[in-house]
Amino acid sequence: MSRRARAEHPRGPGGDDSAADRVLTLPNLISFVRLLGVPLFLWLFLVVEADVAAIVVLAIGGTSDWVDGWIARRLGQVSRLGELLDPLADRLYILATLLAFTAREVVPWQFTAALLAREALLLGSLAVLRRHGYGPPPVHYVGKTATFLLLAAFPVLLVAAATTSVTATTAAAIGWGLAWWGLVLYWVAGAMYVVQAARLVRAGRRGVAA
Repeated sequence: MSRRARAEHPRGPGGDDSAADRVLTLPNLISFVRLLGVPLFLWLFLVVEADVAAIVVLAIGGTSDWVDGWIARRLGQVSRLGELLDPLADRLYILATLLAFTAREVVPWQFTAALLAREALLLGSLAVLRRHGYGPPPVHYVGKTATFLLLAAFPVLLVAAATTSVTATTAAAIGWGLAWWGLVLYWVAGAMYVVQAARLVRAGRRGVAA
């Protein structure tokens, strides 16, 4: 890891590098389990079309988004691997759910395209940072809020698609309210990451010039 990239990652509690480099921790285990939930959801939703089971997997994966981070801070088990696994699991849940929902027409393709465009923007920013020797920027609370809203919206939208009458109408209103707010904040967070990346690159160039 380069000097710049290392500077982007905090050490463990008390400045202990060994804590930050740990792999076998409870928070990391939770993140791994969340990752396994992505293919399970896709299989349940697209292959066997077990919508109720898919809703359960999606709800657990979404609502447990904050658990690994909370446990890591509570137990002093914050690690570099965990800082990568947590947002990775979030993005995989969002992308897998979007593609699956689009395939079964739960959400329109325009909504999916808007979220995918934001992911493309973020990937471009990460590529620029990597080229200049920086690691990924720390996750911002706006991005975490947007992720929470989207992961909360998806199971509700699936309930709306799988039911009828008043339940479907109510679930659709709640689900789309969460989804649109999540989309807006997702783009706000993306813009913040781009600005942060630009500042890091400019600061690096000034340091080289000096």
